[in-house]
Amino acid sequence: MTLLELIEHEQKPFQTRTMKANVFRAPGQFGLEEKAIPPAGPGEAVIKVKLTTICGTDVHIIRGEYPVRPGLTIGHEAVGVIHELGPGVTGYEPGQRVLVGAITPCGQCELCLAGHLAQCGGPMGGWRLGNTWDGVQAEYFRVPFAQANLTVIPDDLADEEVILLADIASTGFSAAESGRVRLGDTVAVFAQGPIGLCATLGAKLMGASHIFAVDADRGRLQIAREFGATVTLLSEEDPVKKILELTGGAGVDVSIEALGLQTTFENALRVLAPGGTLSSVGVYSGHLQVPLEGIHAGLGDQTIVTTLCPGGKERMRRLMRLVETHRINLRPLLTHTFSLEEIAQAYQLFESRAQGVLKVAIRVP
Repeated sequence: MTLLELIEHEQKPFQTRTMKANVFRAPGQFGLEEKAIPPAGPGEAVIKVKLTTICGTDVHIIRGEYPVRPGLTIGHEAVGVIHELGPGVTGYEPGQRVLVGAITPCGQCELCLAGHLAQCGGPMGGWRLGNTWDGVQAEYFRVPFAQANLTVIPDDLADEEVILLADIASTGFSAAESGRVRLGDTVAVFAQGPIGLCATLGAKLMGASHIFAVDADRGRLQIAREFGATVTLLSEEDPVKKILELTGGAGVDVSIEALGLQTTFENALRVLAPGGTLSSVGVYSGHLQVPLEGIHAGLGDQTIVTTLCPGGKERMRRLMRLVETHRINLRPLLTHTFSLEEIAQAYQLFESRAQGVLKVAIRVP
């Protein structure tokens, strides 16, 4: 960096340019506010947002079920263009269109080097955007450890084709990966929201022979069939009994819990075969209990695993290859689009689950 560039960089924090950002104020209170456009510090990047979304975790935050500090910008799924690069970030240029994962690992700490990128620096430490750092439901956001977290988007892929790779697709697929789905396995996925649908698709990609999809919404079950479910079951019709009947009493090799409720967790456990794996990606907001009969008094050789969305640029690059080669198509999950100015209405629709809503896209000018 030249002396002139260094001086200009040091002056940028004192500029007064502002942006619009969706800010958490208190449980049940949020909205657009004017905030300063953040500068890019060493190793960081600032991204001009083009497209973002609302995630179920954002709703937990708004309700006060997951604590964050007042004044935090919400959101963690975004596509945008590089606005500014801090010192030390190489191989990128302003103006490039990039995808940034919801999880932004440093790539250098003990947990990262051990392969636990989502836990960077400590429990859930890789989840910074919209959690401990200002998030992406804004006109601009700052990316930590940019060298490890900027993935350039190929020109032939649209924003809408890759935006969901940042979190829900990566999370849903990881539920099947963590569950170690093998060729020919039987799998049950409880809840077919966006993450559950991606878990269903992930189980199909990994070679499951039978996939039981469970949900209360018939419309979501229809999409589950399109994503690879071989049997769909309404949650009100005793899915545990039906799955056990359909498997001859054996249960499934892998069960996936994708909602974060006591009921779905217990159901996922009760259909699990001895030696099977329960893969949990739901966000739990209350006390969780394990039924003794569900784990055969602790002697069933079963495994319970939890997963936080994998992150980092290599994860995003690999998922984009699946889009490029037409192995996956996530566009059907983007059912509604709003502008940033309409984000309050977008949250209202997303929470209501009305009009067949799955994921809401927020277009940022």
